[in-house]
Amino acid sequence: MNFDKLIDHFKLDKQEFYFQFNSHPNYPSALAFSDTLNFLGLKNDAYELDKEYWDELPEEFMALVNNSFSLVKKKDKDFIIYSDKVKNLSKEELYKNSDDFVLLFEKTENVKSTSFFNFKPFIYAIFGIILLYSFLQFTWYESIFNLLSLLGVYISLELFNQKFGQESVVVSNICGGAANSNSKSSCATIFSADKTNILGLKLSDFSLIYFLGITFIGLLFPGAQFVLKIISLISVVVILYSLYVQTFVEKSLCRVCLFIIFILLAQIAVSSFYFSLVVSLPIVFISVIAFISLFFTIAFLNNLMNQKEELKKSNAKNLRFKRNYDLFKRELLDKEKIEFSDKNTFFLGNKDAKLHISVVSNPYCGFCKDAHKILEDLVAKYPDEISAQMRFNYSGESAGEKYTQLISDFLSIYKNKSQKDFLSAVDTWFKNKDEGEINRKSGTQNPEDLTNIIQMTSENSSAGLNFTPVFIINGYQFPDKYDRDDIHYFIGELIEDEDFSI
Repeated sequence: MNFDKLIDHFKLDKQEFYFQFNSHPNYPSALAFSDTLNFLGLKNDAYELDKEYWDELPEEFMALVNNSFSLVKKKDKDFIIYSDKVKNLSKEELYKNSDDFVLLFEKTENVKSTSFFNFKPFIYAIFGIILLYSFLQFTWYESIFNLLSLLGVYISLELFNQKFGQESVVVSNICGGAANSNSKSSCATIFSADKTNILGLKLSDFSLIYFLGITFIGLLFPGAQFVLKIISLISVVVILYSLYVQTFVEKSLCRVCLFIIFILLAQIAVSSFYFSLVVSLPIVFISVIAFISLFFTIAFLNNLMNQKEELKKSNAKNLRFKRNYDLFKRELLDKEKIEFSDKNTFFLGNKDAKLHISVVSNPYCGFCKDAHKILEDLVAKYPDEISAQMRFNYSGESAGEKYTQLISDFLSIYKNKSQKDFLSAVDTWFKNKDEGEINRKSGTQNPEDLTNIIQMTSENSSAGLNFTPVFIINGYQFPDKYDRDDIHYFIGELIEDEDFSI
């Protein structure tokens, strides 16, 4: 399933979306789609709604259009559909091509958006510098040849990346895009029909090696016209092979293949008319070494990327099993329930929430920082559905003066300031570990009565909670078989589970 346009519309992290969706235990169901959006911060609810009520839906909603999860936006009397591509449908077409399933969503500030660095502007800048250098240093026909080589590098690089799941807008547009799905499928058919396999490399990979090689030679060796001319003429064999496969084997033309063939033919024309036949053996030798080096480099990268993709697929399948809620719940309930008498000290969130999470921790514990961050994120994301409690292990006077003062300051901030101020103080502590800074936030030198904290620690110890951090969910210790971060996968079902309450 392809959700690229939908993902782009909401500015979601594309790789994270597909990873979470593919690894969901109910993949590829509507539940998997809904849970993935919830996980990424796009809160939503699913409904079965007869078409007669669709006029009352909001301006934006999601539906199954042509068996694909799609964002539907009202525009005058028509609808804009975002899925693998963007298209316009009339009301009649939308109703005809969709079932009664709809998702209503609420976009929040916590939506996890794409945050990775975009290297494409740098690639374009490098190409621009190379072109400028070429036009300043070489003749016009050499510059045209180098320009065609760079164009070939770009298209071939897009094809190389597309093999590993990175959709290319350029390739999609050349192959037909939204306007011509038949042309697009023709490209896919030709690529899948490519039986070339030399150290795992396909014909499209050799296109990348070819264009990188002639770009390198053409830019660095002005006396390489003979080599470039011979290499261009050799490419006739590849052109004939590609045309034979498209015309007689698959009987379907691939636009991006034809585009590359056009580049090759243009280079053959330029080199045949303008390039000299002066032979330079050192340049021939360097050219051979360059192509051999590029071949093994691309083969290595291709193998590395294939291994990465296999690991990703394997990990997604394993996570479907690990993220199964029934298995998680069984592990969670496997241990005896823990009852705490003090549920008020350092209490956070909604007192009437049906899901309560406690974290047993120590301010000086290195791993506790991440546990507190998880808890704070959950309380912020589900303020009405979740309550929480921070249970610091503190052993009284034997803990030391600094620890005593720190716990006293935490308690003072909790009692005299807002919950937001308290969470900010805890967050500041785990970032800086500065007792003086927390004391200044408390605004007092008077010690608090820490009897409740000592009693809380005693309860933690009696329950065997001596190692920190530990999550307790509705009285049950978070299973050791799961990472603490995994709680994000199950939180929605824990909230909705009527059989699992405080």
